Amino acid sequence: MSHEAEALELTVVMPCLNEADTLGTCIQKAQEAMRDHGVDGEVVVADNGSSDGSVEIAERLGARVVHVSERGYGAALMGGIAAARGRFILMGDADDSYDFLEIPRFVDRLREGADLVQGCRRPAGGGTIRPGAMPFLHRWIGNPALTWMVRGMFRTPIHDAYCGMRAFTRESYERLGLRCTGMEFATEMIVKASLYGERVVEIPITLHPDGRVSHAPHLRTFRDGWRTVRFFLMYSPRWLFLLPGTVLVLLGLVGYALALPGAQLFGVRLGAHTLLVASLALLVGYQSILFAVFSKTFAVVEGLMPEDPRLNRFFEILNLERGLTLGAVAFVLGLSLIGVAAGQWRDAGFGDLDYAVTMRWVVPGVTLAALGFQTLLSSFFVSILGMGRR
Repeated sequence: MSHEAEALELTVVMPCLNEADTLGTCIQKAQEAMRDHGVDGEVVVADNGSSDGSVEIAERLGARVVHVSERGYGAALMGGIAAARGRFILMGDADDSYDFLEIPRFVDRLREGADLVQGCRRPAGGGTIRPGAMPFLHRWIGNPALTWMVRGMFRTPIHDAYCGMRAFTRESYERLGLRCTGMEFATEMIVKASLYGERVVEIPITLHPDGRVSHAPHLRTFRDGWRTVRFFLMYSPRWLFLLPGTVLVLLGLVGYALALPGAQLFGVRLGAHTLLVASLALLVGYQSILFAVFSKTFAVVEGLMPEDPRLNRFFEILNLERGLTLGAVAFVLGLSLIGVAAGQWRDAGFGDLDYAVTMRWVVPGVTLAALGFQTLLSSFFVSILGMGRR
């Protein structure tokens, strides 16, 4: 890094796609805030292919323009951040909905040692939303629901998951290794900051009505909302795979405990059909748990998630050899149960059988054999995935 880069304290990055209506106002506010509060910084406009004169406006006002050819909110921001010269970086939309005069408040918290300073527009976190500044669905349904998810799934200490005005240190940004090129970029930053144990603080800000008149906002309510939910699930194998799988396995075990002895429940006798349904729950649930292990291992190896001590302990307890042993035992035991049923068939002269009795051997046998075979293959597969961890 050059001496000039080291001398700058802050870079303000504004993603831009045809923001001529408001870009000039945002740049001037950012420059004024830095000048009046002694912040040595710059404004970088990450242009994503504007054709309305936005580039000329930015250059005329002294902002540095970075042309980013790959389309997308995240792509534009990553291009602008890569070109930034400051050790602190503040990002904010160029639609004049965020007041860049509030920059010093973000810088103060970074100077105090925060890694990520997240703005909060919602009253739940002390923020203010001006009338007409946020659509009804976003304000009362979308944002609260997504914020509830990110707080519950990742224990992130924020009240506004979608606020696009935030500041962070360059070191923190490089540690996180963000990859999303779309609107998920903002939520990816929050999620990974929580997973990596970054120091995240939140400050209340005011959201103003979008100042653009020449075109509608770039955000698409249902498309971007679904993409955010999808991202949350992909970054949480526990919620996507492990918890549903565990519930299914428990239900399957309960079904077996009731159906094998032919117990009655609310006057209904449970038999072979209940065993079949319970086996389905066991097989599907076990497969879901395996997917949790696969995806978590892959994510850690690829740097999508930090090392997890629980995963390390899991592999210490259940290594390849133990997994193969368990799988082989289950597979052989399952074949043995099937063999008992085959013996009953032989004793009956290979004629008709009492299926209510025989299925109590066949169904558990098939299920155990399938679970054992899955364990054998999965033990090798997860060991292959984990080779990069050594």
